[in-house]
Amino acid sequence: MIRATFSGFSTAFSALQASQKRLDIVGQNLSNMNTQGYTRQQLETSSLNYSNPISRYMNGSQIAVGFGVNMDKVTQIRDPYLDAQYRAQINKAGYSDSMQTALDALSKALDESSIDGIRQAFSDVQSVLTDMQDKGNDSVYESELRSRMQSLTNLLNDAARQIEAAEKAELSRLDGTGTSEQGAVDKVNDILRQIGDLNHQIKQNQVLGQQSLELMDKRNSLLDELASYVPIEVTYYKDGEHDGKMLGPDGTSIVDAPRELYDYDSHGNIIGRKEWPDDLKVELLYRNTDDPEGTVNRLTLINGTEGTRGSNYGKLTPENSTPPSPSNVSIRFIPAASSGETDKFASAVGIQFSSGSIQASLDMLGKKGTGDPVATGSAVQDDVRGYQYYMKRLDELASHFAKIINDANDGKLLTNRTDPDEDITALTIGISKEWINGSVHVGKDGESYNDTILTMLNSMSKAYPELDGKSFADYMNNVSTILANDSSSNTNTLKTNVMVLNGIQNSRDSISGVSMDEEASNMMTYLSAYNAASRLLTALDEALNTLINGTGLAGR
Repeated sequence: MIRATFSGFSTAFSALQASQKRLDIVGQNLSNMNTQGYTRQQLETSSLNYSNPISRYMNGSQIAVGFGVNMDKVTQIRDPYLDAQYRAQINKAGYSDSMQTALDALSKALDESSIDGIRQAFSDVQSVLTDMQDKGNDSVYESELRSRMQSLTNLLNDAARQIEAAEKAELSRLDGTGTSEQGAVDKVNDILRQIGDLNHQIKQNQVLGQQSLELMDKRNSLLDELASYVPIEVTYYKDGEHDGKMLGPDGTSIVDAPRELYDYDSHGNIIGRKEWPDDLKVELLYRNTDDPEGTVNRLTLINGTEGTRGSNYGKLTPENSTPPSPSNVSIRFIPAASSGETDKFASAVGIQFSSGSIQASLDMLGKKGTGDPVATGSAVQDDVRGYQYYMKRLDELASHFAKIINDANDGKLLTNRTDPDEDITALTIGISKEWINGSVHVGKDGESYNDTILTMLNSMSKAYPELDGKSFADYMNNVSTILANDSSSNTNTLKTNVMVLNGIQNSRDSISGVSMDEEASNMMTYLSAYNAASRLLTALDEALNTLINGTGLAGR
């Protein structure tokens, strides 16, 4: 018995369709070669075979021939492992980058490698005191000393204001306070909202048979961006109605539920697997400060498509002290409403992230660089020298310098310029009004004027335990050196993180990116397959022509 007349045509036709679709996909890939976030696409196919053959005339199953090729779906070419690696690494790079921004802001106030700053001002004061030796009580020299002291206090004031401004700018980068731009909290909230809405849209389209690959590209780009702010873990899962699990008879145990995974005929036989699209869950990774083991905990930020639109994703809100203080800020993480989890607070003494730009801001704002646990029983060390650390060092310098100078004289030469009754800090140190109006002068009862000058001169080069065993100028030089070392170390870390990140990105691009050479090679392959399928149609047409016109003449 001759094979079914149009069976070969169906096979050739399916080959033509598949080759044409592959050529279409090559064109789509090449046209989006430079599109940010685009993932290379491919056609998944399967062989069309006989199913339940019942024809009495057909050959045995040993020589059965299929019906061609079936186009299953168009998919993206991605490596989940590389995606996870990339997001973990961009989280580290985000931390280092945010830290470098903060350290660069501090360097404007404390880096004296190329300018004459506070350290030079101390040397200038010492130089004037040296000139005043053996000159007697000369008002001209005292005026020069007051001028040098004024310059020194102004520099301390300015450095403190710059640190204070950098601290406020850090808070603005975190929560957008006082700016017209989005802070990190607002950006994260916007990303969470977009991913949560995309989850619903993508799944709805997939249920209707549309793959929505471009929407998935957008979602993947948002996930990469989110990972630079906070450490996340992305998982794909079936929803509760299609996950193959259900509560057992006791109402608590989980048992297999195959009817949630397969379609059955009227006789209860499995006829196919339910192809239900996956949901995407995003979990925040954190550890509690009071956990000595450093256990990684999870908080659901995006819970697939669970619940109604808007309830499947959480949000962040900044929490500040009253009155507001950058050093006491924390971030409240509100989980997805459908997850049933409770809020968490991240700060220097709250929950901690391994990295990410938000944690970098929290560290710079809240940590003081003492090396001690940030809270009683905490396993997290206060190991970051943030704004409070450098402000404290300046305050110690200003306060001790004022004390030494004032103790060497009967009247106060230096004071708190905003409130004389308050402690002196780098921000408030200034020349006393009494010294300016002439009611107080350099000198001390019971000793000669020159002895007072010598006492003050010796104090400028003396090492003080309160200043880590250093003189005033050396202490300031040490502060600048510590900042330079922090910046240099972080710069090297940032370069390393970016280098590793670029390496992972190159690996991702080699799989998910569009290569002109590879697509050109595929184009020639698919075109050859298309030509072969066309030639098959021609051969089948010729065979059919012979069958119709060249047989059955006997007996006419």
